Amino acid sequence: MNILVTGGAGYIGSHTVRALQQAGYTPIIVDNLSRGHVESIPEGVTFYNMDIADPKLVDIMKDHHIIGVMHFAAHSQVGESMVNPAIYYENNVVGSYHLIESARTAGVKHFVFSSTAAVYGEPEVVPIREDAPLHPTNVYGRTKLMIEEMLSDYSAIYGSTYVALRYFNAAGADPSGTIGEDHHPETHLIPLVLDAARGKREHITVFGTDYNTADGTCVRDYIHVNDLAAAHVLAMDYLRKGGESQVFNLGSGNGFSVKEIIETAKEVTGIDIPVQYGDRRAGDPGTLIASSEKIKNLLGWDSKFSNVADVIKDAWKWHTSHPDGFKSK
Repeated sequence: MNILVTGGAGYIGSHTVRALQQAGYTPIIVDNLSRGHVESIPEGVTFYNMDIADPKLVDIMKDHHIIGVMHFAAHSQVGESMVNPAIYYENNVVGSYHLIESARTAGVKHFVFSSTAAVYGEPEVVPIREDAPLHPTNVYGRTKLMIEEMLSDYSAIYGSTYVALRYFNAAGADPSGTIGEDHHPETHLIPLVLDAARGKREHITVFGTDYNTADGTCVRDYIHVNDLAAAHVLAMDYLRKGGESQVFNLGSGNGFSVKEIIETAKEVTGIDIPVQYGDRRAGDPGTLIASSEKIKNLLGWDSKFSNVADVIKDAWKWHTSHPDGFKSK
């Protein structure tokens, strides 16, 4: 029941490590801490401070009798990927190749991949289904699609099985307040809004108010990080029971506009958050919502924690109890 978790000291990975423990698995973490935080690793969990391309991973997988890999160790900032694509191809594509090949060499058959709904690009139909065209519009999305294609080829030719989970806006924090979101720089809306509520930034900027949405601002699908973690565990259960390789979308099923997020944050925090309005950002679609019907029907997954007020409440608890995030940066 030993699972190798790459990026297990990162945001989604650290929450999934705890979900694996609760489900009876034993997580073994591999993280080079370039963007993760050692404080997020639970006491007693085996941790290797190393890169996913390190050939020593083969021996680690064999020594720990690893039965499956969960892969979270990817760079994930869209804007950064368009400024510095080299690090995205090196880490996301080349690194993932070495990881997948190490798993094959070690005889590990099951692979759960933290992918992204950015593989779809500009959607033609919303909510987005798994059979929608794949036309990523940024380097980040393209690298994730390349990894999915590698996994598909390895599955077809070498007999391994995988699940790729595609989602947009991971948000929130564990309700315990012990772990949460701590990126440098931070680019996600909810922590930025909460930074404005805490006075860490002077205001939150709303980019564009003339979209074809109810209030003119962008609409996104926010999913609680613990719901994502639960889906990864269900995916591994599914593969262990003989399930075929699959791709699943993950979403809350509801879209919330930027204005709605800000208003809900005001209610949760009791603070009148200062807002400024700016022009649209290039490439921002008006509405992005992912359909989760397939994973609900096949694996029985549901978004139990993704009420947007609860998402913001849990995030607020984390940020107020850890005003400077984790100590390690």
